[in-house]
Amino acid sequence: MFIQLNLSAIAVAGVAAWKRAKPMMLRDTVLLPGAGFLGILILWWIVASFKSDLIPTPYQAFIANLDYILHPFYQRGPGDLGIGWLLIASLRRVLLGFTLGALVAIPVGFLIGMSPAAMMALNPLIQIFKPVSPLAWLPIALSIFNLADPSAIFVIFITSLWPTIINTALGVSSVSKDYLDVARVLEMPQWRRITKIILPASLPYIFTGLRISLGIAWLVIVAVEMLTGGVGIGFFVWDEWSRLNLSSVFLAVFVIGLTGLLLDWAVGKIQELVTHRSVNS
Repeated sequence: MFIQLNLSAIAVAGVAAWKRAKPMMLRDTVLLPGAGFLGILILWWIVASFKSDLIPTPYQAFIANLDYILHPFYQRGPGDLGIGWLLIASLRRVLLGFTLGALVAIPVGFLIGMSPAAMMALNPLIQIFKPVSPLAWLPIALSIFNLADPSAIFVIFITSLWPTIINTALGVSSVSKDYLDVARVLEMPQWRRITKIILPASLPYIFTGLRISLGIAWLVIVAVEMLTGGVGIGFFVWDEWSRLNLSSVFLAVFVIGLTGLLLDWAVGKIQELVTHRSVNS
């Protein structure tokens, strides 16, 4: 009887807590983000009212882009593609460059974090190349590949290296010395120390670097495509601006931002699956 009463009390307390938390969840996940988005729309409307000859209002932009929104994957000719196809082309370049960068950056970060000599040798190079503008790499890439597509992928690769290298090295070097001392006492092989101790402890740092690198890669591809042309969301922005079609530019800005948010969310979910810990985005 006592156990049943306790279980009933716990159940009642749980229901009461859920009822109290539900309005807060609704506020945090719907109302507050909606208020922020509404504020941006109002600000856009105000600016458009003073620049009505060039900048459309949100409603005018929505009507002008209705065809893009309702038919994102249309194909009406060699250069006339829906915004969905342009987005896929840009995503392909970003994911290729980002993946190649991660395959190089994570091992290099481990090397730097585990070896003081590697740290002394490679850190000056990282500090020199890290601040270089992504667009400064584009002429070099074009001279090497002589094609826009591999050049864009190369620029993504080179600019997405540094955050992952730095964060991986920081995570590896931050592993508790006590754990490593115990591994030495147990005469654990080096590969086993890496897979069983260093890698699990470094995963949060590695994923932080990957999320920063992916965000940079998505920023860079838009600028690179503006210069190289071809099929992609970046060239779409530049092409629509050259036609003074700001309605489509606003649509592209929204699509770029939403895609970046989804990419970051996806990496966060992968991190949760790998580390078995929740990620606060």
